[in-house]
Amino acid sequence: MNKIALSILALSLNSSGLLLPSLTAAEGYTDTPMLPGGKWHVHDPARPQPPVVTPGKTFSHLAPAPSDAVVLFDGKDFSKWQGQKGDVEWKLEDGYMETTHTGVIRTKDEFGDFQLHLEFATPAKVVGNGQGRGNNGVNIYGRYEIQVLDSYNNPTYADGSASAIYGQTPPLVNASKPPGEWQTYDIIWEGPRWDENKKLIKPAYATVLHNGVIVHNRREVFGITNHRTMPVYTPHPPKGFIQLYEHGNPVRFRNIWIRPLGEYDQGSSAAVH
Repeated sequence: MNKIALSILALSLNSSGLLLPSLTAAEGYTDTPMLPGGKWHVHDPARPQPPVVTPGKTFSHLAPAPSDAVVLFDGKDFSKWQGQKGDVEWKLEDGYMETTHTGVIRTKDEFGDFQLHLEFATPAKVVGNGQGRGNNGVNIYGRYEIQVLDSYNNPTYADGSASAIYGQTPPLVNASKPPGEWQTYDIIWEGPRWDENKKLIKPAYATVLHNGVIVHNRREVFGITNHRTMPVYTPHPPKGFIQLYEHGNPVRFRNIWIRPLGEYDQGSSAAVH
């Protein structure tokens, strides 16, 4: 697979503010297709790592759902979700769900353009590195993934780091919290559109805040996200389900809600409650 690991000598600050050398490693591939623009391969090991930003202590942690939102997970049950073989077999405990070796899960309902709030925590005990550390993902319509990963002092190919549009666009910055701490994603999604002849007339766009820090600002999505392959679009309905992965890492999720974006100038005589 021509996987390449690059060793990079980096500088980090210790508690006294002194610059100290630290050895990090980036993984990736050079035999993959070139992304649009012709500068980087998919999962290119030479692509710059996003600069690190320390987020605030909290942002939208445990944010209550707005009145027009659908609460997908409130820590009590899996009533809004289904597993690959029917019922969800993930762990349910203390207000969160945790992955088990029972496959991916997805919402029972489908959604169009939306605002999604989700909170996750990668394992407090660090096992592995790169893509083997806290790997999961928010997969929109089963096609477009916003990466979930432990990217705290854990370099990997930049387009596979936490909050990346997987295999396409790294985040503007790395706003990851330490392993085991709860983190937030607030995702605004605009899906792609096709005309009656199945010609793409509008690509998808994603706006993402990670722990309150904007990491994608209405960023164009190049197509379906996959490992090592060129992103391309294939026509699909304007609505789809939300999927959470199972990659063998015990990632936790809590407080998941979603609301439609709606349209401007669509007022009504009564407020929505």
